[in-house]
Amino acid sequence: MGTQSTAKTIFLLTSMVGWLIFGAALMYLFPAIADRLVNNDLTHTWMATLSRGSYQPMLGVVVGGVACAFSTLLTVVWYQQFEERA
Repeated sequence: MGTQSTAKTIFLLTSMVGWLIFGAALMYLFPAIADRLVNNDLTHTWMATLSRGSYQPMLGVVVGGVACAFSTLLTVVWYQQFEERA
């Protein structure tokens, strides 16, 4: 088996966490996305019920956007700075 540097292990774990947060934000946004795409009485009722609680789709947009931007930036920096040296 080949060996892997500690820096690459940290990069992979950090990147994985970022994409997991992005995926969780997409799951959180599913009701709002379904309401926009399907646009029927069931999804409107779903959104009305969620809105009575603490559901805020902007939270998913902001957290998902930041996680996506961070993970993408991390990947670009990694491949520009470290992967070309190998």
